Amino acid sequence: MAAANHMTASKAAIAASPMAWLDDLRIRFNRYRLYRKTVNELSALSNRELADLGLNSSMIKRISYQAAYENN
Repeated sequence: MAAANHMTASKAAIAASPMAWLDDLRIRFNRYRLYRKTVNELSALSNRELADLGLNSSMIKRISYQAAYENN
């Protein structure tokens, strides 16, 4: 029942403010692009270059996520 109430409220919010919905979509897309760009750039570095930065390859996704989603 709570899910139905939440969905109804979301539809009402979208209908009331389509520009806010588009702004939210733009923000989400830009954050995802930043995440992918960070992953790609860090993945292109060698293990030696990552070590110089104090990172290792297993940290790439976490660091990218933090850069895109947690620091905003």
